[in-house]
Amino acid sequence: MAITEYEDQIQEIVSKPDHSEFIYDFLGVYDIPRATVTKLRKGMNNLAKEAGAVYLKNKLYFREGTGDLMQDYADLQERVDELGSKPRYLLVTDYQHLLAKDTKTNETLDIEFAKLPQYFDFFLAWNGIEKADFEKENPADVRAAERFAKLYDVVVKDNPDATRKGLNLFLIRILFCLFAEDTNIFEHDLFTNRVKQMTADDGSNFDQFIGSLFGVLDFEKAQRPVDTPSWLNDFPYVDGDLFKDQHESLHFSAKSRKLIIEAGELLKWDQINPDILGSMIQAVASEDSRSHLGMHYTSVPNIMKVIKPLFLDGLREDFEAAKDNEDKLQQLYDRIGRIKFMDPACGSGNFLIITYKELRQLEIDILIELNNIGVSTMYVPSVTLDQFYGIEIDDFACDVTRLSLWIAEHQMNVKLHRQISDAVRPTLPLQHAGAILQADSLSVDWNSIMQVDLNTEAYVFGNPPYVGHSKQTTNQKKMIRKIFTGISGSGYLDYIAGWLELGFRYILGKRAKIAFVTTNSIFEGEQVAILWPHILEKLQIHFAYQSFKWKNNAKGNAGVTVAIVGLQNKNDKIQCHLYGDQGFKCVNHISPYLIEGSDDVVEDLSLPLSPRPEMQFGNKPTDGGGLIFNDEEYNEAISKYPELKRYLRRYVGSDELVKGKRRYVLWLSEHDVKALSNNPLVQSRLDIVRSARLKSGTPSTKQWASKPYMFKQIAPYYKKQSLHGYVVVVPAVSSENREYIPMGYLSNEDTILNNRVYGVFDASLWLFAILQSRMHLVWVDRVGGKLETRYSYSSGICYNAFPFPVLTERKKAELEEYALRILDIREELGGSLADMYGTPCAKTNAKPMNLRLRDAHQALDKAVDRAYRSNNFPDNNSRFELLMSLYKEEQGGISNE
Repeated sequence: MAITEYEDQIQEIVSKPDHSEFIYDFLGVYDIPRATVTKLRKGMNNLAKEAGAVYLKNKLYFREGTGDLMQDYADLQERVDELGSKPRYLLVTDYQHLLAKDTKTNETLDIEFAKLPQYFDFFLAWNGIEKADFEKENPADVRAAERFAKLYDVVVKDNPDATRKGLNLFLIRILFCLFAEDTNIFEHDLFTNRVKQMTADDGSNFDQFIGSLFGVLDFEKAQRPVDTPSWLNDFPYVDGDLFKDQHESLHFSAKSRKLIIEAGELLKWDQINPDILGSMIQAVASEDSRSHLGMHYTSVPNIMKVIKPLFLDGLREDFEAAKDNEDKLQQLYDRIGRIKFMDPACGSGNFLIITYKELRQLEIDILIELNNIGVSTMYVPSVTLDQFYGIEIDDFACDVTRLSLWIAEHQMNVKLHRQISDAVRPTLPLQHAGAILQADSLSVDWNSIMQVDLNTEAYVFGNPPYVGHSKQTTNQKKMIRKIFTGISGSGYLDYIAGWLELGFRYILGKRAKIAFVTTNSIFEGEQVAILWPHILEKLQIHFAYQSFKWKNNAKGNAGVTVAIVGLQNKNDKIQCHLYGDQGFKCVNHISPYLIEGSDDVVEDLSLPLSPRPEMQFGNKPTDGGGLIFNDEEYNEAISKYPELKRYLRRYVGSDELVKGKRRYVLWLSEHDVKALSNNPLVQSRLDIVRSARLKSGTPSTKQWASKPYMFKQIAPYYKKQSLHGYVVVVPAVSSENREYIPMGYLSNEDTILNNRVYGVFDASLWLFAILQSRMHLVWVDRVGGKLETRYSYSSGICYNAFPFPVLTERKKAELEEYALRILDIREELGGSLADMYGTPCAKTNAKPMNLRLRDAHQALDKAVDRAYRSNNFPDNNSRFELLMSLYKEEQGGISNE
C-alpha cells in the first residue's frame, strides 16, 4: 500500500463524527486479517474484561479514555505488565489526544488524535515492517512525492490546455510554500491556513487566491501596492526569481484544493532530503517512472564516491592540517567560497545538493575550530549558491534543482545556527544559483556557462546518461560524430563519451578537474583505443573506481554496471588512487583499462598478431526457427525419416556449449534441397523460413527468402567443400564469476556453430590450451569488452591482439598433454560445463568448480606461464604487464588494413 493510502484511510477514520468503531476500523487499515477484526468486533477474540477495552492477543491492548488520559495509560501499562504474553502495542485515546507504546522498542506516541494519520508508520509492525527499517527508506520524501503525484494528476487532468511550463512552475511554487511554512521560512502553517480561510470549498476562487499570493512574493513589502490585503502582507519577500514570472491561470476543483491542504497538514516537510525528493518529484512528471517513486535518486554514498576523491578528501585533509592555525583556517575558509562546481547533466541536482551541503558543513567546522582556538569573528558567509552550476535538458528538472538547492540552503542555515548560536544566515530573500541552464549539454559551450580564469579552482562532475552506441538515436549519433570529428571509429562510442570529451576540453590548461560516473564499456574492448589516446596525451586519470553496480537505497531497484573516472591535467608529482572491492590502493599511474599501468591501448585487429588460424564468428540463421530442431524434434525426425540424419548437424551456441543443451540444424546445400524435394518435413521447414524472411522489414533478409535452406550469414569456413579437424569454441558472453571461461574443443565434421560463439577452425590442441589458460583469461578480463560485468569476447581484441608465446614442438606437445587431461576429466565427469565449472553467481546455493578440473587447469596455467617466461608470475598484474609489452613489440609487425 502506498504511504498516502495509509494516511488517507486513517484520515477518513479520524474525521468520522462517531468513533465507536474506531479501533476496528484502525486495525483494518493494516494487515490484520478481516476475519480477525470481525471476530474482535463481535467480542469473540477480545481478551479484555473491562468495558471500553479491546485486547487482541500479541497485537494490541486498547482502552478508551475515561477522563484522565495519563492515568488511563498508567493503569493499562500496569495491567499489561502482569500479562505473560504482551501485546505489541498499547493505545489509549479520548479522541482528542492519543497515547501509544510499542512494547518491543519502548517507543511512545503522545499526539493530538487528529494527527494520527501522520504517524501511521508507528504501527507498521502489524505489517511485518519495523519502523526503523521503514525510516531507512526516506518515508518523508516518498510521502511527499506520492502526494505530489496525486496533485499533479488532478491539476493536469483539470487543465488539458495549460502549458507544461505553467503547470510545472505552479507545482514547484506550491512545494516551496509547503516547505516554507513547516521550516520557519514562513510563519508556521501560514500557507495552509490561508488556503483554508481564503478559498471556497469547491476551489472556484483558488486560482485568484494563488495568483494574488504568487504576485506579491517577488516584491519587498515596501514595494507592494498600498492596498495589498493584510493577509498577503503576512507573507515575506522571497525573490530568487522563483516568483518572477506571472502565474499562468489554471482551473482548480474541490479535489485539488483538498489535496493541497492535506499536503500541508499531513506531511513533515522539515524532514525531507532535497537530493532525494528532487529526483522523485522529477519522476512524478514522467509516466514511465511513476511506478518507481523512491527509486530514481542516486544515494549519497554513491555520490560521495565521486566528490570525495575529486575534491572533498583534499579539502578535509587541508582542514586537518590547518587546525590550531588561524591563518591557514581563514585561508581555507576563503578558498571554499571561491571554488566553482558544475554538473553538466544535473538532472534534479543530486550531485550539486550533496556538494553544497558538504561545503557548508566544512564551513561550519572551520568556524567551530576558530572558536575552539579562541578566535572570535563576526560571521561572514563563505559558501554561496552562486558557486554552483548545472546543465539539464529537461526544463522541469532545472526548476526542481533550483528548489532543492534552496531547501538545502535553508537546512544548512538552520544547522549553522544550531551549532554556532551567534551565526545567523537568513534564507530569505532566496539566493541565486550560479546558473542552472536548460539545454543539451553536448551542444553548448561549457566555458560560457561556468566561466573561470587560469587561477580559478573548478570541478566538473556528474552522472551523464547511459546510452550504448547501438541504442543511440539518429541525433545522438550525429552529435557524437560531430564532437569526435576526425577521430576514427567514433560511431562505436557510448553516448557518455561526449561528456568526457567536452570535460577534457573544458579543464585543459585550467586549475580544474572532472569526474564522471560512466558506463564501464568505455574502459573495455574497442572503445578504449578510440576514446582514450588523445585524451591521455594531455590529461591523466588521477582516481578511478573499477566496475561496480550503481544502486540507490530503495528496495527492489536494479543497478547498472558502471565505473568512475577522475581526470586532471598531467602532474608527475601526484599519487593516483585506484578503488576496487577491497578499498583503494595508491599507484603511480592508472591505465585507461582502470588498472595500474601505462596509457598504452590495444587496438581491434582484423588479423592475428602472429601466424595462427583465424577466429570466426558463428553462423546466423534468421530462419524463424524453421532450420533448428530441439532434441525431441530431432529424434522424431530421424525416426520417421532416417535419411535426414546426415543432414542434421549438431548446432552449438553458448547455451549448448556451456549448459549442455542439445539442438540440431538442418544444414543443406542447393544439391541437397533438390534431393529432398519430396520430403514433407524438409519442405514444411523451408516454408517456415521463407515466410519469416518475407515478413521481415529488412530488405536483405527478404532477399534471402529465395534460399530458405541457407543461413543468412555463414562463417567463411563453412563455405569449404569439406569439413574436418577440430574447432575451439569460445562463448561470446561468459560469466565473470567462474574461475575460467569454459571453452569447447569439438569435431568440425558434425558441428555447426551459431552466432553466440566464436570458432577457431582446424585448431591444434595446443592452441586450445593457450586460450583456455589463466594467461589468456587475464588478457580478456583487462582488455576485452564487458556486458554488464560478464566477459564479452571479441575476435579482434581478445584473440587477434593476444600475443602468443614462441613455442617449440616439444612445448606444444607438453601443452597438448595438459589440455588432454582437462578434456579427459570433462568426459569422465559427464554433465554440462556449467556444472563442472560452477554456478556463476554468489547465491548461497552456488556450486563451486570441480576440484579435479581446477587442479588440471592450474597445472595447465603453470605450463602456459613457463611458455612465456621461466620465472613465476607473482600475480595477474605481472602477467598483463608482460602481455602488453609483447603486444607493443609485435603490433608494429602487423598490418590492420
